[in-house]
Amino acid sequence: MAAPTLDPAPGSPPSERPRSGRAVALLARAVPALGAGVVLYLSFPPRDLWWLAPFTFAALGLLLRGVRLRRGFLLGFLFGMGFLVPLLSWTGSFVGALPWLALCAVESLAFGVAAAAMAATSTLPAAPVWGAAIWVGVEAVRGRVPFGGFPWGRTGFGQPAGLFLPTASLGGVPLLSFVVVLAGLAFGELLRRLYRRRIRAAVVPAVLLAVALLVGPVATLVPPTVNGPEKQLTVAAVQGNVPRLGLDFNSQRRAVLDNHVRVTEQLAAEVAAGRQRQPDVVVWPENSSDIDPFRNPDAAAQISRAAAAIKAPILVGSVLVNDNGTTSNSILVWDPVAGPVARNDKRRIQPFGEYMPWRSFFRIFSSYVDRAGNFVPGPGPGVLQAGGADIGIAICWEIAFDDLVDDSVSAGATMLAVPSNNATFGLSEMTYQQLAMSRIRAVEHDRPVVVATTSGVSATITPDGAVTGSTGQFVPGVLVADETLEDTTTLATRLRSIPEWVLTAAGVLAVGAAVLAGRRRRRAGDEPAGANGAGAGTGGSDAPGAGEDFDG
Repeated sequence: MAAPTLDPAPGSPPSERPRSGRAVALLARAVPALGAGVVLYLSFPPRDLWWLAPFTFAALGLLLRGVRLRRGFLLGFLFGMGFLVPLLSWTGSFVGALPWLALCAVESLAFGVAAAAMAATSTLPAAPVWGAAIWVGVEAVRGRVPFGGFPWGRTGFGQPAGLFLPTASLGGVPLLSFVVVLAGLAFGELLRRLYRRRIRAAVVPAVLLAVALLVGPVATLVPPTVNGPEKQLTVAAVQGNVPRLGLDFNSQRRAVLDNHVRVTEQLAAEVAAGRQRQPDVVVWPENSSDIDPFRNPDAAAQISRAAAAIKAPILVGSVLVNDNGTTSNSILVWDPVAGPVARNDKRRIQPFGEYMPWRSFFRIFSSYVDRAGNFVPGPGPGVLQAGGADIGIAICWEIAFDDLVDDSVSAGATMLAVPSNNATFGLSEMTYQQLAMSRIRAVEHDRPVVVATTSGVSATITPDGAVTGSTGQFVPGVLVADETLEDTTTLATRLRSIPEWVLTAAGVLAVGAAVLAGRRRRRAGDEPAGANGAGAGTGGSDAPGAGEDFDG
């Protein structure tokens, strides 16, 4: 009779476990990681469940603690897919599943890198701090590469309301992301230590959790610096609507322009009858005139007619054809008397939409690449003067980029306008995700924000992030708001990207410290080779209790 096979002792290296046991152990972590990503998605708008986000990072931190780098990467990748696949489903609404899933997979690679680095530092003292810093650092990279970056889905963008939101006024979206992730990681570690009845060791994560929860309330006590007197401005946002949903919405470009002219003239009639306030400036959305008014006298006449009727300058979203054959996504200031008097071109154009990088390569995967435009970015800080105010312009997805909004406010903008065209994405959640970003920018820079979209949701937002008025989707509408413009400077405005770089550097240094600590332990012979090197990034154990000696 063959001798019975003994199971390896708890805590033994994975190579000594039965293959079936390793598969079960992996599955026991992979499924919760995927589920945690889905829950993070559920915390994002249009749902008002911002408080779910820390719990997802509590779960992720517990899943990553003490695991090998490769397993950490896999768990992070699954977390990213669980989050991004539903969050970015709008990207596949009209181009099919392949581009949508490919985008999610590429972006999830960054989540995998973040999780691997978090696993490497998971046994360092104050590990939640370093894990949250690593997360911010990877978000910084995602927002810059490739092709100029894709910041959609940053953790801070899921916090347009609630306890953590005021943090944006201290350190922008990076600090907002940091405190949310820190709260989650600290909470998870606190639970783990209390479960193991390590009461004294629970003090550190308890303090970190308290700090993360208090940053937002403390931020409300830090007033912005006042640089000048207040000014009142009445602003109107016009949503003219589009003939149809999807990529073909602009096949009837004249109808879109006519819609915005008609709704503006209706507003003028309401003003003349005393039923509505006279605006100082009117904001039309991106693509409200896809017909170049400099090359089409009829389009120019239509816009002039609307401006004359409303007796105020209109910010007109237009597509302009340049002399070299390229196009510019522009916002024009159209004066009721002088006509077009100023212009701001979109500064960061959208890859795979407004232009197509590596066109011949991506054509292999989808014929839709040939529908991408030939747009070029424009110069300047993104500020237009209209109605006696300096208005910062963030055209559509530009609102997701910290540096663009920072530049506008630094150049003197006392109000932000977000002219956008979301008709391509139908009745998806995209417009609500973008609206959340606008609300966070309002708090970050203490500025009122006006969102004007072709098809909704348009909105007016106060400097504390509250939505005071909004429209429905795919219906015409008008919003008129009296805005108090203050020339103020928040701490976030002054610091710009400094918090992001400081946190990124802290994360990099923590990974380096983990590597060095692991090497020292191996040289000292304190552990079997490969048994507990997760902190060093050179192997590690998935067994419960791995790294207990380094809890801090």
